[in-house]
Amino acid sequence: MPPRPKDPALRAAAEARGRFAEARAASRLAEDGWQVLDRRARTAAGEIDMVAEREGLLAFIEVKARPTLAQAAFSLGPRQRARLLAAAELWLAAHPGHGSAGMRFDVVLLDAQGQMRRIADAFRLGD
Repeated sequence: MPPRPKDPALRAAAEARGRFAEARAASRLAEDGWQVLDRRARTAAGEIDMVAEREGLLAFIEVKARPTLAQAAFSLGPRQRARLLAAAELWLAAHPGHGSAGMRFDVVLLDAQGQMRRIADAFRLGD
């Protein structure tokens, strides 16, 4: 994970890019029939960008925006995956009744040109 910019203006710009990427991802999920249940869900283990459900399948979704899709794909490291797994466990405990058809972890990648790619079931416990 790249370090957060120290300059407040750079940090604000990065925050705006992240929010824009998450809004685009939420719109695409809705177009594909997913119901977004939560955005920027905060747990004691960390934040989950998005939680969505379709036909009982629950997806915890991490959104990564970088200059290229490849950079976005490689920006999700083992530590962050472990944090997301722990956060998902806490989210499920606080929101019982979801995921009757299973659950998975997806990653949505966006590049500087606006291309978007969703990797369904991007990682699992033990990866």
